[in-house]
Amino acid sequence: MKIITRDVPPRAAWALEQAGIHPLLARLYAARGVLVKEELDNGLGRLLPPASLKGATEAAKLLADAIAAGRKLCIVADYDCDGATACAVAVRGLRLLGAQHVAYLVPDRVVDGYGLTRPIAQRVKAQGADVLITVDNGIASIDGVAAALELGLQVLVTDHHLPGAELPQGALIVNPNQPGCGFESKSVAGVGVMFYVLLALRAELRARGVFDERTQPKLDALLPLVALGTVADVVKLDANNRRLVAQGLKRIRAGALPCGVAALFKAAARKPEVATTFDFGFALGPRINAAGRLADMTLGIECLLTDDAARAEELAQALDGINRDRREIEGDMREQALAMAEALFDEGEEPPPAICVFDPDFHEGVVGIVASRIKDKLHRPTFVFAASQAPGKEHELKGSGRSIPGFHLRDALDLVAKRHPGVLLRFGGHAMAAGCTIAEEHLDVFEQALAQVAQEWLDAATLLRSLHTDGPLAPEYRRPDLVDTLHQEVWGQGFAPPVFSEEVEILSQRLVGEKHLALKLRHQGQPVDGIWFGHTEPLPARVKIAFRLEADEWQGARRVRFLVEGAEY
Repeated sequence: MKIITRDVPPRAAWALEQAGIHPLLARLYAARGVLVKEELDNGLGRLLPPASLKGATEAAKLLADAIAAGRKLCIVADYDCDGATACAVAVRGLRLLGAQHVAYLVPDRVVDGYGLTRPIAQRVKAQGADVLITVDNGIASIDGVAAALELGLQVLVTDHHLPGAELPQGALIVNPNQPGCGFESKSVAGVGVMFYVLLALRAELRARGVFDERTQPKLDALLPLVALGTVADVVKLDANNRRLVAQGLKRIRAGALPCGVAALFKAAARKPEVATTFDFGFALGPRINAAGRLADMTLGIECLLTDDAARAEELAQALDGINRDRREIEGDMREQALAMAEALFDEGEEPPPAICVFDPDFHEGVVGIVASRIKDKLHRPTFVFAASQAPGKEHELKGSGRSIPGFHLRDALDLVAKRHPGVLLRFGGHAMAAGCTIAEEHLDVFEQALAQVAQEWLDAATLLRSLHTDGPLAPEYRRPDLVDTLHQEVWGQGFAPPVFSEEVEILSQRLVGEKHLALKLRHQGQPVDGIWFGHTEPLPARVKIAFRLEADEWQGARRVRFLVEGAEY
């Protein structure tokens, strides 16, 4: 591993410090591209205007007309946390704005697969809906949209995924990544897109005189859900996304959160009053995602929709149990998949440029997580496949992929599809995560084709695992109160949480729980405790480490501990 220290533009750091930002935060922000204090203003007034999102104004008119006419609306969601929060935001927001008839439908991962399909359109129609609204999906649903229109439904697609060569015809589309959209935040999550549609709808209803500035419903109650979905979907936290997340966190810490979110905090043994983005990504998000992976995402959506605290607690406990099951299945699959991946190359050799593994017993609900774990371990673009459990689709394999920086996974799939027509039955996704469906007989062709693209696109520098850090930590900043300050900031994808690095002396080291390395370090002349989770190999007496900061309590006193992320030696 190569540890790389981020550049800190001195002018930007100085300007931020002069503007009253703590010197450590000024350095961290400057290293992440923040130039002036105004960029750190997380006020709602600084959010990008809804009118700049292509299709939002037209969507607002469509929805305002539908509400005025008493039409029935149906949300077609996705079965991950972004889709679940987007669905809850849509249902709650539309009801707040006067819609009397709002239902939702979430596809089954196994039976329906991803996105709006012809059968789903038929189910929406059978429910008596007049308007079909997709959230976090739909941009690739050419056939599903066509089917909905044939059935006489109006269709509004709200999505954030990258579009293919063809867009759905006849639908109104709101997606920052569609051609001709000037919305600056191309990384907004599906839940963020739906929130923006609601902001545009409120403005349209205000213009129609339905209510004024004083009587209009407050949509800020939806921001905790927007924040949760945004972080859980691992989208880039650009300035606009950071504002959405900061506003959501602010409300959660103040106790203004849906009872379902509060129940999830309780189930995860986390405290809302000190909520962080880490809680969204590693505590709440996985519990909601587990429903879509192993059961029915209706559980997750109902948890986010209910205003009955007892019902919320019951649903949160159910989600917690499903998540425990998910961890157990994932653990077994991960060990098996990793062994299969490591069998692809001899000990001492470099792994192949891309990795594909499949076993008939793999569970399709957790292939993405397992692919992520292998990618983390071997630092290669990775696809994990499972046999489809959908009736009549037993010959198909469903694959989920995760990538490394410098290898755009969806673009790679697009090139595979062009070079080998018919091999990919369906595919879609982002740069770092994508999915596809193939016939089992084509697995070898897919594996070779992906490896060929990886061979062409990846160079030695990209294949070398590197860790970007913020350099040395001054000893005066090694304080619990400063650790708390750092944790309260909005960190995440594209705005990385602080990781420091420098050479330390290893005073002692021992294994705990058979798979973690507990350390006593000397840092800047003073002893500090450290731990490296999931690492068992001993370290040399002096070593350059990369570490995060944690404040833990020991015998009634709070102290700083180093969480080791990597080492260069």
